[in-house]
Amino acid sequence: MRRDYFTLEVENIDWVEADGTPRKPTVLIDFEGPSSTLRERLSGPDGDLLDADETDVTFRLQASIDDADATGVVSVTNRTTGDFILELNQEAADVLRFIKAARAYGSETDDTEGRYHVDIAINGDHVVSYEKATFLIYNSEGNLLRQHSLIPSGVEL
Repeated sequence: MRRDYFTLEVENIDWVEADGTPRKPTVLIDFEGPSSTLRERLSGPDGDLLDADETDVTFRLQASIDDADATGVVSVTNRTTGDFILELNQEAADVLRFIKAARAYGSETDDTEGRYHVDIAINGDHVVSYEKATFLIYNSEGNLLRQHSLIPSGVEL
């Protein structure tokens, strides 16, 4: 699947900078391509859609994180197989701003469901939602940037 078939939008992140009421950050991913391909990747061997704990969300930088124009690849993967479910290009500053909001949300609420919400759609039709607490950031060499990642306390990697 081509990365340009995906669009990504975020909601509920401005409250952090405005010192507003905490709202769970949400990432909306819409795929505008052949639905069978993405549905197959979002499903396990039994044909059921994967649960949140069967997926991982990561961001792999394509340049230094200190580069103001740095971009990278947001990925959702199947935790069991390691296969990519989807990938799309995104600016690093936008991803880091999202993680900042998710970290603040986790600190300021007692929400045990997760620190952020992922909603995946195909051609505008909702397919699956995930409540997530972890979002890992890797540099261009594939090394985990722990200080920039969203890792709940008590989680060992």
